[in-house]
Amino acid sequence: MELLSISCTSVPCHHSATLNWKVVDNSRSLKNSKLFPHRKTGIFCVATKRSWGLGSSHKDSNKVENLYQKEETRLLSLLEGLRNCAVAENTTETYNYYVTDGKVGLRDIPRKVDEVKKVLIPSLPDESEGNPGSPISSCFWEWKPKLSVHYEKSGLENVNAPNVLFLPGFGVGSFHYEKQLRDLGRDYRVWALDFLGQGLSLPTEDPAPSDKPRENSEESNAVWGFGEASKPWAQNLVYSVDLWQDQVKHFIEQVIGEPVYVVGNSLGGFVAMYFAANNPELVRGVTLLNATPFWGFLPNPTRSPRLSKLFPWAGTFPLPSSVRKLTEFVWQKISEPSSILELIKQVYVDRSTKVDKVFSRIVETTQHPAAAASFASIMFAPKGQLSFQEALSRCQMQDIPICLMYGKEDPWVRPVWGLKVKKQLPEVPYYEISPAGHCPHDEVPEVVNFLLRGWIKNLESQGSIALPLLEEPDYVQDGISGELEYVREGSRRSVQVRFFGSKISVWNLIGSFLKSSVANFQINPR
Repeated sequence: MELLSISCTSVPCHHSATLNWKVVDNSRSLKNSKLFPHRKTGIFCVATKRSWGLGSSHKDSNKVENLYQKEETRLLSLLEGLRNCAVAENTTETYNYYVTDGKVGLRDIPRKVDEVKKVLIPSLPDESEGNPGSPISSCFWEWKPKLSVHYEKSGLENVNAPNVLFLPGFGVGSFHYEKQLRDLGRDYRVWALDFLGQGLSLPTEDPAPSDKPRENSEESNAVWGFGEASKPWAQNLVYSVDLWQDQVKHFIEQVIGEPVYVVGNSLGGFVAMYFAANNPELVRGVTLLNATPFWGFLPNPTRSPRLSKLFPWAGTFPLPSSVRKLTEFVWQKISEPSSILELIKQVYVDRSTKVDKVFSRIVETTQHPAAAASFASIMFAPKGQLSFQEALSRCQMQDIPICLMYGKEDPWVRPVWGLKVKKQLPEVPYYEISPAGHCPHDEVPEVVNFLLRGWIKNLESQGSIALPLLEEPDYVQDGISGELEYVREGSRRSVQVRFFGSKISVWNLIGSFLKSSVANFQINPR
């Protein structure tokens, strides 16, 4: 029998820092990357072919495969906090994207410009104006021995309202959704959790303590997980997508207690789709915010048992000696405040966005003694049993509602990835937000909250309430653009949002028109 232990406190205050958006240009070739050791260490990468849906030519598949490889390579270098030549080359390219009847393409031609609708949307709660929004509670849930899951909640007094669960990206935690918790908590029951191995969901004990005596207590607490043998509770511990989707499943079952709308950014989007595909009975809908379409580099032991045996280590504790040295080298670079600030600078387009809290919370996490070994476990953990495309297909077959909201200027998960999802699932609504980067929920929270509210209302009303930017509930049209205006800190701002609808909905409209015409003819025959 599993025990459920939950403790709650108010959200603690954290120190903040005054940040300068200073650009540091460090160019470096990927072949010199230290994220993965050379083959002599016994660990190497194997590229696998990906299958694509009908209608894609072999030439197009090769282009997309090359795009995957380029993006995976580019993101590896970004995790080091360094810029390599590929980054500099890719960031100078400009693309125009189009969607026609569910097909995605890249062309050097301008897109059709439609009439832009101006919409004034609500502002965020402002504590300086006496409106702090919904209060946030910080809690811990003991899921497994020595593994407590940190989460935040808001709006639980909204008893009959839907539950909305936010899943964070890599390297951050529930704190990244404070603007959603305070705002959406006024209407919904809102939750955000930290994945195990990240944020405040790090182990409370050393999973693999060293047998060697340390000179002082400060040195003994410096690094965890670098010993010679793991503790019994950590013998099978791997910070993988399979662990995280299992964590989400049990969190919903044991803490929330009913199906939820799941919202995920970046890595959180990948886990959201993976979880929904495996647990449709716990999901009311999924919203992807610049979701990464791939995670993990090593083969999954269930899908590729023979290939996985070629890898001597796949994220378990303790870390092998060769990986320890590699982890120390890489961690020293990426955990430096200047490297963290550089990564934040890359993913936020609007330099006026206040990132002091995000910066200080990430720095605070890196100072935990388990952080370095947890990072190594995450990076070397095997892939999930389902790919992102397979999870999308399974969700489609199970009729799970999906909504896409992607920042157009994201340098990491560029718009092409959102449009690839749109191609695979042409019936889902897709909102392209500009200017916005990799974290639109934190950069333009007013817009994301407005769109999320509207999408949930559309589903809860069973379609009687129109989707955001649409005037008629039953008419979904491609190419609608809106200029969403809001007030922040006393000044009016605006963001462009482009909506891509569904060819299925258009055909439904035509079908409804024909049915109506036939019915009218039967009533009033000539």
